[in-house]
Amino acid sequence: MTVKELLLRVPHAIKEGAAAPDSVVQFDMEEPIHYVVEGGAVRSVEGVAPRADVTVKVRQDDLLKMIDGKLNPMTALMLGKVKVRGDVGLAQRLIKAIDKDKLLGQA
Repeated sequence: MTVKELLLRVPHAIKEGAAAPDSVVQFDMEEPIHYVVEGGAVRSVEGVAPRADVTVKVRQDDLLKMIDGKLNPMTALMLGKVKVRGDVGLAQRLIKAIDKDKLLGQA
């Protein structure tokens, strides 16, 4: 599965009961994808958002390492492998709301 395919699956892998404020989260990568969170629902959209509350810039291979647990997100941030612009807390809430097993198709 490609990074793009994984990112497009995120709305289906949100944990039950997870809550996030209405917002737009942009992943700035080779193939940009953003998420629109409205009324507790998350939808993925290919491309660049007109306006994002938070933008996460990361290389696709580094994102895969983080998903696989081979790269700690905080370490990646400190090493400059991940750059976040905007509401960092919002990005953290979205990441915590994702069920990794569902995302990877193991649930």
